[in-house]
Amino acid sequence: MPEPIRPEGIPLTPLVDIGVNLTAPQFQDDLRRVLARARAAGVQRMLVTGTDVEHSFAALELARGFPGELFATAGVHPHGAAAVARDWQQQLGSLLREEAVLAVGETGLDFNRDYSPRPDQEAVFIAQLELAAECRLPVFLHERDTDGRFFELLEPLAGDLDGGVLHCFTGGEQDLDRALIAGLHIGITGWICDERRGGPLQALVARIPRERLLIETDAPWLLPRTIRPRPKSRRNEPCLLPWVLATLARCRDEDPAELAAATTANACRLFGLPPP
Repeated sequence: MPEPIRPEGIPLTPLVDIGVNLTAPQFQDDLRRVLARARAAGVQRMLVTGTDVEHSFAALELARGFPGELFATAGVHPHGAAAVARDWQQQLGSLLREEAVLAVGETGLDFNRDYSPRPDQEAVFIAQLELAAECRLPVFLHERDTDGRFFELLEPLAGDLDGGVLHCFTGGEQDLDRALIAGLHIGITGWICDERRGGPLQALVARIPRERLLIETDAPWLLPRTIRPRPKSRRNEPCLLPWVLATLARCRDEDPAELAAATTANACRLFGLPPP
């Protein structure tokens, strides 16, 4: 990937990408170059997302290989809820005792695709919320098209949690209000840069308190469509996080440097990251 042109008006400043899928096969051939480009773009800390037990162990191994730069989450995504092993909770518990694992997840509910039956999704979600409360770790959460069921399960346990983030937020006003009342941070991705489907989110982000905002790429997915010239490859990378920041700052009518500093401080506080 050629060096991207930095968004106009966005300074080189320390950033944290709180959600990147570096264990995906799209990164297996050039991970070191991907990380070098991220550093050059100011992305100094990254959380590698664990989406099942196997990928959570892989995320931990990556974090061990790049200490102080990469960290990991450990959890079971709702898509894989029906495929968990009998001892998945024990395996997850062992992962959560590792110093480089900073959150439980990605966990939640996804009723859009229903790759796992809903009762399985709910049982695995609740088990991970309880595990997060027991381990005093924040949660990294996924919600899609659940018509309030996600919050019905989350809210009774929210007071026992050590915070969390509703990752890749694409919901509406009611979803935002319930997430904020539950004490969650809000993760904004390249979805906000999408002129086809990001309009409602662009109109809503000004309502998010600055101290609850986080930014993420969710790479290799959700390539920001505002990049000019647009890369030939559709692969997203952590180095493109400034494009998410640029659109978020424009939609909130805020100074990009101040917003960058705020999201970085929020990430460090929520996940216990060392300051950049």
